Amino acid sequence: MDTLTRIRAFIDVVEAEGFSAAARKTGRSKALLSKYVRELEDELGALLLNRTTRQFSMTEAGHIYYRSAADILKEIESLADLVRENNADLKGRLKVSVPRTFIDADIGQSLIDFAVENPDLSLDIVAEDRFVDLIEEGFDLAIRITRLEDSGLIARKLADFRIYALATPDFVKKHGPLDHPQDLSRVPVLIDTNSRGHNTARFNLPDGGGVSVAVNGPIEVNSPQATLRGARAGLGVAMIPDFIGRPYVESGELVPLLEDFLPNDRGIYAVYPHRRYLPAKVRSFVDYLHAWFRKNT
Repeated sequence: MDTLTRIRAFIDVVEAEGFSAAARKTGRSKALLSKYVRELEDELGALLLNRTTRQFSMTEAGHIYYRSAADILKEIESLADLVRENNADLKGRLKVSVPRTFIDADIGQSLIDFAVENPDLSLDIVAEDRFVDLIEEGFDLAIRITRLEDSGLIARKLADFRIYALATPDFVKKHGPLDHPQDLSRVPVLIDTNSRGHNTARFNLPDGGGVSVAVNGPIEVNSPQATLRGARAGLGVAMIPDFIGRPYVESGELVPLLEDFLPNDRGIYAVYPHRRYLPAKVRSFVDYLHAWFRKNT
């Protein structure tokens, strides 16, 4: 039995979080996977996994080995992709991390359209509002909606976006005028706790400076969709991405506020680990999304 097969078995068990789950996922028996992992440990002279009948965890050596082994295995798969990509359709599995903000908005259709055009490629989409560790958690890439900071990852901008501050016309009539960022400190603001500032909103000033305004309101929730619903109900001002709020601005249901003060340095990015051989499936996916946003936004 070759070392690569044992490494694959170890990674399958780690990513499935157990031998039984890995057996169901890979179609191999639990006993066979256990045998491969035990042989790998014997070869290395180190215990990689703590296993009991009820618990499963990696040892310190297991964590170290997994990080490097998973990356090496992806490089090997990427080499195979490079050889195959001009002779076959995209196949295999692509694990993608996306914010719920992305998947729940109209732009989430981009993922569905890609899946329709590539039926032999299985998309494993994990939607949650946190920055995952791509290498540690086995993701091929992530979609991030943010002001991108240096992270050691490779990033490609898919589209620009800006933040809207939105409220109903009746709310503005009741609480207005709202002409300066400081005005938000005296009115209810619906807070999306996904934002880094939480109870502080950051604005640009005409002189090139900036100002932070303390805000509060009746709702704090980790969902821009929920703050949007609150704004539509007249509960307060919601600060949300334009790709979520634009239809309600165009219909007149909500009005944009403080447009000259809102940051315009946000973007939607595809990010992935730096590798010598970028997998064809990752490159094709990112190229597709880039073209999709140019066409649809």
